[in-house]
Amino acid sequence: MSIRKLQGRVALVTGASRGIGAAVAKLYAREGAHVILMARSQSGLEEIDDAIRTEGGVATLMPFDLSKIEDLEALGPTIYERFGKLDIFVSNAGLLGEMTPVAHSKIKDWNGTYITNVLSNVQMIRTLEPLLKASDAGRAIVVGSGMGVDPHAFGGQYGVSKAAVMFLFKTWAEETRQTNLRVNIIRPGAVDTDMLHQVFPGGYQGVDLRTPDQVAPLFVELASSGCSRHGEIVTPADYAL
Repeated sequence: MSIRKLQGRVALVTGASRGIGAAVAKLYAREGAHVILMARSQSGLEEIDDAIRTEGGVATLMPFDLSKIEDLEALGPTIYERFGKLDIFVSNAGLLGEMTPVAHSKIKDWNGTYITNVLSNVQMIRTLEPLLKASDAGRAIVVGSGMGVDPHAFGGQYGVSKAAVMFLFKTWAEETRQTNLRVNIIRPGAVDTDMLHQVFPGGYQGVDLRTPDQVAPLFVELASSGCSRHGEIVTPADYAL
Protein backbone atom coordinates (compact mmCIF):
# COMPACT_ATOMS: atom_id res chain seq x y z
CA MET A 1 0.00 0.00 0.00
CA SER A 2 1.45 3.37 -1.02
CA ILE A 3 2.10 6.07 1.56
CA ARG A 4 -0.46 8.85 1.41
CA LYS A 5 1.32 12.19 1.11
CA LEU A 6 -1.16 14.27 3.10
CA GLN A 7 -2.16 11.78 5.78
CA GLY A 8 -3.55 13.54 8.85
CA ARG A 9 -3.41 17.04 7.36
CA VAL A 10 -6.29 19.51 7.42
CA ALA A 11 -6.69 21.43 4.16
CA LEU A 12 -8.95 24.33 3.17
CA VAL A 13 -9.74 24.58 -0.55
CA THR A 14 -11.74 27.55 -1.86
CA GLY A 15 -13.73 27.27 -5.07
CA ALA A 16 -14.00 23.55 -4.33
CA SER A 17 -17.33 22.90 -6.04
CA ARG A 18 -15.97 22.56 -9.59
CA GLY A 19 -12.97 22.79 -11.90
CA ILE A 20 -9.48 22.88 -10.43
CA GLY A 21 -10.74 23.30 -6.87
CA ALA A 22 -12.90 20.18 -7.05
CA ALA A 23 -10.08 18.12 -8.56
CA VAL A 24 -7.62 19.28 -5.91
CA ALA A 25 -10.07 18.61 -3.08
CA LYS A 26 -10.73 15.06 -4.26
CA LEU A 27 -7.04 14.30 -4.72
CA TYR A 28 -6.17 15.77 -1.31
CA ALA A 29 -8.77 13.48 0.25
CA ARG A 30 -7.31 10.48 -1.57
CA GLU A 31 -3.92 11.45 -0.16
CA GLY A 32 -5.29 11.36 3.38
CA ALA A 33 -6.22 14.97 4.14
CA HIS A 34 -9.41 16.08 5.82
CA VAL A 35 -10.60 18.65 3.29
CA ILE A 36 -12.66 21.71 4.15
CA LEU A 37 -14.66 22.44 1.01
CA MET A 38 -15.49 26.12 0.50
CA ALA A 39 -17.60 27.57 -2.33
CA ARG A 40 -20.82 29.50 -2.85
CA SER A 41 -22.76 26.52 -4.18
CA GLN A 42 -24.11 24.20 -1.48
CA SER A 43 -25.28 21.67 -4.08
CA GLY A 44 -21.92 21.74 -5.84
CA LEU A 45 -20.09 21.10 -2.56
CA GLU A 46 -22.43 18.24 -1.72
CA GLU A 47 -21.59 16.60 -5.04
CA ILE A 48 -17.85 16.81 -4.34
CA ASP A 49 -18.40 15.62 -0.77
CA ASP A 50 -20.29 12.58 -2.08
CA ALA A 51 -17.44 11.77 -4.47
CA ILE A 52 -14.87 12.06 -1.67
CA ARG A 53 -16.86 9.90 0.74
CA THR A 54 -17.48 7.27 -1.94
CA GLU A 55 -13.71 6.83 -2.13
CA GLY A 56 -13.37 6.63 1.65
CA GLY A 57 -12.18 10.20 2.17
CA VAL A 58 -13.28 12.80 4.69
CA ALA A 59 -14.54 16.33 4.00
CA THR A 60 -16.39 19.15 5.70
CA LEU A 61 -18.65 21.52 3.77
CA MET A 62 -18.34 25.27 4.29
CA PRO A 63 -20.67 27.15 1.93
CA PHE A 64 -19.48 30.76 1.77
CA ASP A 65 -19.50 33.77 -0.53
CA LEU A 66 -16.01 35.29 -0.51
CA SER A 67 -17.39 38.71 -1.40
CA LYS A 68 -18.58 38.92 2.24
CA ILE A 69 -15.07 39.79 3.33
CA GLU A 70 -16.04 41.15 6.77
CA ASP A 71 -17.35 37.69 7.71
CA LEU A 72 -14.01 36.13 6.75
CA GLU A 73 -12.50 37.46 9.98
CA ALA A 74 -14.13 34.52 11.76
CA LEU A 75 -12.73 31.86 9.42
CA GLY A 76 -9.52 31.12 11.32
CA PRO A 77 -11.16 30.93 14.76
CA THR A 78 -13.96 28.76 13.32
CA ILE A 79 -11.48 26.29 11.82
CA TYR A 80 -9.45 26.22 15.05
CA GLU A 81 -12.55 25.54 17.14
CA ARG A 82 -13.65 22.72 14.84
CA PHE A 83 -10.32 21.09 13.93
CA GLY A 84 -7.69 22.54 16.24
CA LYS A 85 -5.38 23.27 13.34
CA LEU A 86 -4.95 24.07 9.65
CA ASP A 87 -2.04 22.73 7.60
CA ILE A 88 -2.90 23.63 4.01
CA PHE A 89 -4.66 26.61 2.42
CA VAL A 90 -5.47 26.53 -1.30
CA SER A 91 -6.86 29.80 -2.68
CA ASN A 92 -8.49 28.75 -5.91
CA ALA A 93 -11.81 30.64 -6.03
CA GLY A 94 -12.01 33.58 -8.39
CA LEU A 95 -14.35 35.63 -10.55
CA LEU A 96 -13.68 36.29 -14.21
CA GLY A 97 -15.52 39.59 -14.19
CA GLU A 98 -16.86 41.19 -17.35
CA MET A 99 -14.98 40.51 -20.59
CA THR A 100 -15.09 44.04 -21.96
CA PRO A 101 -12.74 46.82 -23.09
CA VAL A 102 -11.35 48.81 -20.18
CA ALA A 103 -12.85 52.01 -21.62
CA HIS A 104 -16.31 50.43 -21.61
CA SER A 105 -16.05 48.77 -18.20
CA LYS A 106 -18.00 49.72 -15.07
CA ILE A 107 -16.43 50.44 -11.71
CA LYS A 108 -18.97 48.27 -9.91
CA ASP A 109 -17.79 45.27 -11.94
CA TRP A 110 -14.16 46.04 -11.12
CA ASN A 111 -15.08 46.29 -7.45
CA GLY A 112 -16.81 42.91 -7.45
CA THR A 113 -13.90 41.14 -9.12
CA TYR A 114 -11.27 42.84 -6.98
CA ILE A 115 -13.09 42.12 -3.71
CA THR A 116 -13.48 38.42 -4.47
CA ASN A 117 -10.11 37.82 -6.12
CA VAL A 118 -7.86 40.06 -4.02
CA LEU A 119 -9.35 41.51 -0.85
CA SER A 120 -10.86 38.20 0.25
CA ASN A 121 -7.34 36.77 0.08
CA VAL A 122 -6.02 39.60 2.23
CA GLN A 123 -8.64 38.72 4.82
CA MET A 124 -7.93 34.98 4.60
CA ILE A 125 -4.20 35.57 5.03
CA ARG A 126 -4.95 37.70 8.10
CA THR A 127 -7.21 35.11 9.71
CA LEU A 128 -5.42 31.91 8.64
CA GLU A 129 -1.75 32.83 9.08
CA PRO A 130 -1.63 32.04 12.83
CA LEU A 131 -2.95 28.52 12.19
CA LEU A 132 -0.64 27.91 9.24
CA LYS A 133 2.40 29.14 11.18
CA ALA A 134 1.46 26.88 14.09
CA SER A 135 1.49 23.83 11.78
CA ASP A 136 4.74 21.88 11.61
CA ALA A 137 4.55 22.31 7.82
CA GLY A 138 2.05 25.00 6.89
CA ARG A 139 1.43 25.34 3.17
CA ALA A 140 -0.37 28.08 1.22
CA ILE A 141 -1.03 27.93 -2.51
CA VAL A 142 -2.81 30.42 -4.72
CA VAL A 143 -3.91 29.82 -8.29
CA GLY A 144 -2.36 32.45 -10.51
CA SER A 145 -2.89 33.05 -14.21
CA GLY A 146 -1.00 33.95 -17.33
CA MET A 147 -3.58 36.71 -17.75
CA GLY A 148 -2.02 38.32 -14.69
CA VAL A 149 1.35 38.39 -16.46
CA ASP A 150 0.59 38.90 -20.15
CA PRO A 151 -2.30 41.23 -21.09
CA HIS A 152 -5.36 39.72 -22.73
CA ALA A 153 -7.70 42.05 -24.63
CA PHE A 154 -11.02 42.53 -22.81
CA GLY A 155 -9.74 40.59 -19.76
CA GLY A 156 -8.57 43.57 -17.73
CA GLN A 157 -10.72 42.95 -14.67
CA TYR A 158 -9.53 39.38 -14.21
CA GLY A 159 -5.96 40.03 -15.34
CA VAL A 160 -5.41 42.99 -13.03
CA SER A 161 -6.88 41.11 -10.08
CA LYS A 162 -4.69 38.08 -10.78
CA ALA A 163 -1.59 40.24 -11.09
CA ALA A 164 -2.49 41.75 -7.72
CA VAL A 165 -3.13 38.46 -5.93
CA MET A 166 0.07 36.92 -7.29
CA PHE A 167 2.02 39.93 -6.00
CA LEU A 168 0.15 39.65 -2.71
CA PHE A 169 1.25 36.04 -2.20
CA LYS A 170 4.83 36.82 -3.23
CA THR A 171 4.84 39.58 -0.63
CA TRP A 172 3.43 37.18 1.97
CA ALA A 173 6.17 34.72 1.08
CA GLU A 174 8.82 37.36 1.75
CA GLU A 175 7.26 38.02 5.14
CA THR A 176 7.27 34.35 6.15
CA ARG A 177 10.70 33.16 5.00
CA GLN A 178 11.86 32.49 8.57
CA THR A 179 8.86 30.31 9.45
CA ASN A 180 7.64 26.77 8.74
CA LEU A 181 5.12 28.20 6.28
CA ARG A 182 5.72 27.75 2.54
CA VAL A 183 3.79 30.06 0.20
CA ASN A 184 3.68 29.47 -3.54
CA ILE A 185 1.76 30.40 -6.68
CA ILE A 186 0.63 27.89 -9.27
CA ARG A 187 0.28 29.14 -12.81
CA PRO A 188 -1.57 26.13 -14.27
CA GLY A 189 -1.72 27.24 -17.90
CA ALA A 190 -4.80 26.57 -19.99
CA VAL A 191 -7.11 24.23 -18.10
CA ASP A 192 -10.42 22.91 -19.41
CA THR A 193 -12.80 24.74 -17.06
CA ASP A 194 -15.97 26.79 -17.37
CA MET A 195 -13.90 29.97 -16.97
CA LEU A 196 -11.66 29.08 -19.91
CA HIS A 197 -14.72 28.64 -22.10
CA GLN A 198 -15.96 32.07 -21.04
CA VAL A 199 -12.63 33.63 -22.02
CA PHE A 200 -12.55 31.75 -25.33
CA PRO A 201 -16.23 31.33 -26.31
CA GLY A 202 -15.22 30.29 -29.80
CA GLY A 203 -13.05 27.49 -28.44
CA TYR A 204 -9.49 27.46 -27.13
CA GLN A 205 -6.99 27.08 -29.96
CA GLY A 206 -3.86 26.37 -27.91
CA VAL A 207 -2.11 23.01 -27.87
CA ASP A 208 -1.37 22.70 -24.13
CA LEU A 209 -4.90 22.35 -22.77
CA ARG A 210 -4.99 20.27 -19.59
CA THR A 211 -7.81 18.90 -17.46
CA PRO A 212 -8.21 19.83 -13.77
CA ASP A 213 -7.23 16.26 -12.84
CA GLN A 214 -3.96 16.64 -14.75
CA VAL A 215 -2.86 19.72 -12.78
CA ALA A 216 -4.11 18.58 -9.35
CA PRO A 217 -0.96 16.51 -8.54
CA LEU A 218 1.09 19.72 -8.55
CA PHE A 219 -1.02 20.98 -5.65
CA VAL A 220 -0.17 17.81 -3.72
CA GLU A 221 3.55 18.31 -4.25
CA LEU A 222 3.43 21.90 -3.02
CA ALA A 223 1.25 20.90 -0.04
CA SER A 224 3.49 18.06 1.12
CA SER A 225 5.61 18.45 4.23
CA GLY A 226 8.74 17.83 2.18
CA CYS A 227 8.17 20.80 -0.13
CA SER A 228 10.99 23.36 0.08
CA ARG A 229 9.76 25.76 -2.61
CA HIS A 230 8.81 29.19 -1.31
CA GLY A 231 7.69 32.38 -3.00
CA GLU A 232 7.80 30.76 -6.44
CA ILE A 233 5.52 30.75 -9.45
CA VAL A 234 5.28 27.07 -10.31
CA THR A 235 3.91 25.52 -13.52
CA PRO A 236 2.98 21.95 -14.42
CA ALA A 237 6.13 21.80 -16.58
CA ASP A 238 8.21 22.11 -13.41
CA TYR A 239 6.98 18.68 -12.38
CA ALA A 240 6.57 17.23 -15.88
CA LEU A 241 2.86 16.61 -15.27
